Amino acid sequence: MSIQIPEQYQSALSIRETEVAIKTVKDFFERTLAENLNLTRVSAPLFLPPETGLNDDLNGVERPVSFGIREQGERKVEIVHSLAKWKRHALKRYEFQHGEGLYTDMNAIRRDEDTDNIHSIFVDQWDWEKIIRKEERNEETLKKVVNQVYRSLEETEDYMSNLYPYIKKSLPQDIHFITTSELEERYPEHTPKEREYLAVKEYGAIFLMQIGDKLRNGEPHDGRAPDYDDWSLNGDIIVYYPILDIALELSSMGIRVDEKALEEQLAKAGCEERKNLPFQKAVLEGKLPYTIGGGIGQSRICMFFLKKAHIGEVQSSIWTDETMESAQKAGLHIL
Repeated sequence: MSIQIPEQYQSALSIRETEVAIKTVKDFFERTLAENLNLTRVSAPLFLPPETGLNDDLNGVERPVSFGIREQGERKVEIVHSLAKWKRHALKRYEFQHGEGLYTDMNAIRRDEDTDNIHSIFVDQWDWEKIIRKEERNEETLKKVVNQVYRSLEETEDYMSNLYPYIKKSLPQDIHFITTSELEERYPEHTPKEREYLAVKEYGAIFLMQIGDKLRNGEPHDGRAPDYDDWSLNGDIIVYYPILDIALELSSMGIRVDEKALEEQLAKAGCEERKNLPFQKAVLEGKLPYTIGGGIGQSRICMFFLKKAHIGEVQSSIWTDETMESAQKAGLHIL
């Protein structure tokens, strides 16, 4: 894929200075997020057996990277796509209580990703999850937690702009809540991605709610696996990124499915056979806690706060020859 290089773009930091700044951003944001959401860091798997049903299907079409373990008779395991379902299982196993949560560093390989300035086949994110009560499965709870995450972003922006004078603050004071249906009504002639851009250009930062179910035009705004987020109680934190003049998604999150939502969404997605997998069965039988959780892109966060033009400036991955040649000509320091 070709990359976009802004006119007269030049990184304010050298490669070594960038590495130091990456650590600074990550340490501060991680600590702030944990304090604001009452989260404890835990260790997490890099790969999982597919028969557990714990790996995340993302949009339902991405192929996981898999391999066989020789010692276990070539037993197949898959590199995680994310830990959306594993975290809910872990909260019960580790005996977390209401109002408590966990977070972890999640690394993944997404072999089917179309790479560009903000997409890589290597994904690094903070995956977090916390326990709520069944009666808290509502929009009020969702918005409250979104605001806590957004406050963590604002605090990080304040901190980094004080340390690095070249960093100019761009986050608005408040995040604007809007649904995918409202975006469709407002911009019916535009694609979903165009609608997101128009909205963040107006508001600066939005939480786009209700992703996964079909809209009036018969198509979903974007794909979501049917067995972790409740499609009526989820969304994305998206900000306007002036360096590239784009809508930049920083986080996907939501209240997780209960018995009723899982049953309905599996039917809508034509995946009812998943009911017999251990994780999905546990949800349907009410054996797992009710939770809210999400993922926050580490490289996206670093790219946003350090004002980088390409995600390869803040993470080490594999890029096409065309990307590397374009970056070299433009003076981009791809790690």
